[in-house]
Amino acid sequence: MTELRQNLVTRDWVIIASERAKRPHEFAPPLSKLEPLPTYRDDCPFCPGNEHLTGTKECLRLADNGGWRVRVVGNKYPALSDVGQRVRHGEGIFKSLSGVGYHEVVIEHPRHDLNIALMDIQDISNILRVYRQRYSELRQDARVETIIIFKNHGGSAGTSLEHPHSQIAALPIVPYQWRDRAREAVRYYDDTGECLFCRTLKDELKAGDRIIYAGEHFVAFIPYAALSPFHTWIFPRNHASSFDEITDLEIPDLAQTLKVVMSQFYFGLNNPDFNYTIRSIPTAEQRTDYFHWYIAIIPRVSLTAGFELGSGMYINTSVPEESAEFLRSIKIPSSI
Repeated sequence: MTELRQNLVTRDWVIIASERAKRPHEFAPPLSKLEPLPTYRDDCPFCPGNEHLTGTKECLRLADNGGWRVRVVGNKYPALSDVGQRVRHGEGIFKSLSGVGYHEVVIEHPRHDLNIALMDIQDISNILRVYRQRYSELRQDARVETIIIFKNHGGSAGTSLEHPHSQIAALPIVPYQWRDRAREAVRYYDDTGECLFCRTLKDELKAGDRIIYAGEHFVAFIPYAALSPFHTWIFPRNHASSFDEITDLEIPDLAQTLKVVMSQFYFGLNNPDFNYTIRSIPTAEQRTDYFHWYIAIIPRVSLTAGFELGSGMYINTSVPEESAEFLRSIKIPSSI
């Protein structure tokens, strides 16, 4: 029978449509998604030697033997501008705010053909260190209230560029979705005296059947009330509210966790389009008892339709326990 489950972190009710559910392998796109890309393209603005095609200033470079391993540049078509002051305007119900902030692109690797599933642990650790450094630097700007680190992979996830990259947006506001979830997390802490995220991790580890990878410092799992097929969360075991609190010791373990999860998607679901985002506390706060930063990964293997738009609810046509079991069963080649 169809079952409704509630996701206590997001407060969403999700219909787990078990009678309509596909088998996990049926979500995989055609095998053509696994066809290799060239290692270099002379028209790609992110490939080495084409830095002049980027068209924006370089914010950070992680150098290596005269070359680079990771670069951060301004977005050529930024959603926000780092010039100007944060100014509010309002007349009746018409309110606006000047669009100041930062919008940057993290070029993750010199090679055009790699993605996280195919990178080595050191390469992924480099990316995470760059994320942490830019996060720490951007939060020093008093105009910035929230920093979003995100990655779009593939056309249906919102990118047209093949070269591995992700983005950082530093906003002059705290988005309503974050405030709404924070209120619920505060309420849970006030009612129980414990962090909702820590309790979620504790209960998921105890249940075990939705865990897809457990490392020393990080755990990846499909939530009990996953909003969509293969929706995955990566939680740090250590309670920390802000992403820039990740330690040098923890970074390689997070790199390993990301590589395993992305490899499970790559080989199990034929390199699906996906989004991931790092959900961290707004910059006005650093350490709290109620919030726990984490990574959300959403493979784009299903569509949002009229029911979701009309109800604000989700129909998940996969069973989280079956999806997790499928991912755990994927054989990842030892050569990558």
